[in-house]
Amino acid sequence: MGCVSTAVARHQRQVLGIIPSAFTVNNLVRETCGKEIKVATMHERLLTMMELSDAFIALPGGFRTLEELFQMISWAQLNIHNKPIGVLNINGFFNGLLSFVDNVVEQKFIT
Repeated sequence: MGCVSTAVARHQRQVLGIIPSAFTVNNLVRETCGKEIKVATMHERLLTMMELSDAFIALPGGFRTLEELFQMISWAQLNIHNKPIGVLNINGFFNGLLSFVDNVVEQKFIT
């Protein structure tokens, strides 16, 4: 996310980092080039992101990206929010995941 936030700031747009305390204690975060909100837990981070965001776009990433994506989808199914959710499928990065989701829908585990 550092590259994305740097590019956004370079184009004089707003950057907001929502940082769990565990990330700062373990030096997992570099200096933010915008406003920072420090929160206690990862759950609080997701909740804050949900409250402050107009939409959710998953960029290629790892387990945290997948967790955040599916958490937002689950919250939408539970009518906790009705904000748009998408994936930026750069170079087919999410093709396997999208095939999995298609299969789960086909098997009628989700609608």
